[in-house]
Amino acid sequence: MVALLGALVSGVLLAEPLPTRAENTAVPSPSPSLATSSVARPAATDDHAKERAAFEELERWAKQQGGTLAAVVLDLNTSKRWVSISAKQPLNPASNQKLLTAAVALDTLGADFRYRTSLYGRIDNGTVRELTLTGHGDPSFGTEDLWRLARALKAQGVERIDGEVVVDQSRFDEEFEPPAYAQQPEEWASFRAPVSAVSLDRNAVTLNVLATEAGAPARVWFEPAGFVEPKGGVETRARGQGQRLDWRLAPAPQGVQSVLSGHVSVGQPRVRLVRRVADPRALPGRALGALLADMGVEWSGKVRVGSSTGGERLAYVTSAPLAQLLAELGKHSDNFYAEMVFKTLGEGPKGEAATSKLAAERMVAWLTKAGLADAHTKIVNGSGLFDANRLSADLLAQLLAKVYLDPQLGPDFVAQLAIGGVDGTLRSRFRGAGMRGRVRAKTGTLRNADALSGYVLSSSGRLPLVFSVMVNGIHERHGDVRNQIDKAVTRLAEH
Repeated sequence: MVALLGALVSGVLLAEPLPTRAENTAVPSPSPSLATSSVARPAATDDHAKERAAFEELERWAKQQGGTLAAVVLDLNTSKRWVSISAKQPLNPASNQKLLTAAVALDTLGADFRYRTSLYGRIDNGTVRELTLTGHGDPSFGTEDLWRLARALKAQGVERIDGEVVVDQSRFDEEFEPPAYAQQPEEWASFRAPVSAVSLDRNAVTLNVLATEAGAPARVWFEPAGFVEPKGGVETRARGQGQRLDWRLAPAPQGVQSVLSGHVSVGQPRVRLVRRVADPRALPGRALGALLADMGVEWSGKVRVGSSTGGERLAYVTSAPLAQLLAELGKHSDNFYAEMVFKTLGEGPKGEAATSKLAAERMVAWLTKAGLADAHTKIVNGSGLFDANRLSADLLAQLLAKVYLDPQLGPDFVAQLAIGGVDGTLRSRFRGAGMRGRVRAKTGTLRNADALSGYVLSSSGRLPLVFSVMVNGIHERHGDVRNQIDKAVTRLAEH
């Protein structure tokens, strides 16, 4: 009966055979249609003079601001190139790098690929000597998933964890800070969180502060529970006194220490701040122990990062299919998801720990076999964060064209992109008359880089126009650059 209750726990499967995982035993190859399809490059005709003029105007504007423009526009209906401005010049693509990560992941892993996170151990009269949490790089694994695993143990009659909770991070190497992230080491925002084979809540912690009564301490709590050691506190002041918070994280033996001071005022809504965890390896284990304790399961309080000493799989959870996870890349430009998916591509040929270096090599090999890479292509990470990657507008446009024309990849790839005037990072752009829903694209923004690459859909049912636009060298004037790019892309839609 206990086993039956365990099997019925919502969202958790118990002791089923692990399905065969997509193997990376060799350099991944593009699907046949990607390898053989091509886009011809005849010179544009006067039929598209207005469209070319719009991009030439954008080029002049960028030069006046001290920047550089690269732009390509392809017509999938005629295989003609409408616009070609510095098409082969390598520039920093910013988050347009995620287009490559999504395309290669779809082709290599498959749209239906799912990540799995499992608990291993042996149950003996309600006691588990050692409990191991192991994962394969699921970027979506969160506290709710961890709760389901803990609930599954409870349902199987577990009353005590007698030894350690082990977090097995061995599916990824120990370089949990993605390449190029060290360029901004003192940035604690969650957008540059590290990666690990077993991550939790995007490897970040959340501080919650709620005012109480004037003169009393504010209520403070952290998510996930069990990892942060609190130090200091926040005062509640009279209404209208504003707020000031100073929050720092420091390493601690069992997690991180929160050093907190400042004040909030009566009547203010809850304050919620999110910070990355510098070393995330033990985070899931501490949180799992706290959840088990809340359920009445005794545990030693000991967490170890390492390999399991044995046991059978007691429970597991699976992620949504890769095709759904990729929306975090295309629509929301999530760097953590991108680096987790990217690193998944870097698993060793014999199951060795995945590395970002091997992932980059495989991505270049994939592009080369597809006829897309050139001598200046440089791939360092999967998110495009910081000054790392170099791509040409020609490469991005050709990639978009080839993927769209591939019936196995095209639908899922297009679905993960932001829709102009509708959702994601394009929600507030392309909202003019006749433009809503016409642009499907990936944005990109860094201090000195702005990019937009994607498709302009036809209102008459024809194949879309493909475009890639990158502007480098204009320092933090993102609103102006975006307006100029959007004007040129809108001209395409008016054709």
